[in-house]
Amino acid sequence: MFAVLKTGGKQYRVKSGDLLRVEKLAADAGEKVQFNEVLMLGGDDLVVGAPLVDDAAVQAEVVDIVKGDKVINYVKRRRKHSSQRTRGHRQQLTLLRVTEILAKGAGKSGVKAAIGAGSVSGAAVAAAAPKAEKKAAAPKAEAKAAPAADAAGDDLTAITGVGPAAAKKLADAGITTFAQLAAVDVDTFDAVKVKPEWVEQAKTLA
Repeated sequence: MFAVLKTGGKQYRVKSGDLLRVEKLAADAGEKVQFNEVLMLGGDDLVVGAPLVDDAAVQAEVVDIVKGDKVINYVKRRRKHSSQRTRGHRQQLTLLRVTEILAKGAGKSGVKAAIGAGSVSGAAVAAAAPKAEKKAAAPKAEAKAAPAADAAGDDLTAITGVGPAAAKKLADAGITTFAQLAAVDVDTFDAVKVKPEWVEQAKTLA
């Protein structure tokens, strides 16, 4: 029986006992991992997934963490700069031994799923879920608070020259609506410095 699995953006045809080198996984030597992205199962009956075969998996044991062949990247600029650069790279790989191919029962096997070393782990996703819910709930809370703020008073920053700081000072002095600001006597009101043009605009808006 053979299977075609997908991992690290590549597809591999494997059977029980095969040694396989794949993109580095988040697992140490001796651990057992399970590949749940099975595209095809072969044997007595051929099963082709659409795109994956339901409840099928390939289990493997991590033999070692190895490195691939060295790749040399050489760049030379002939004109003007006459510069040259050489860089080498060796891709980290995981050496696996395929132990079992499951046509059914992948979800109940209890073996952890094979996750790429550069992927976000399931624990990190679970830890981030409550924060995401809180962030999603925040706009709703702000939306509920907005009508209450509108009911309490007008947006005084709509008046030219009144910024958030001035609006706060006016609110502290008890002026929260256009009508209240329109009734202010600039000469006798000492709590906050109110400009005559604010009063005129407030009368229009009120």
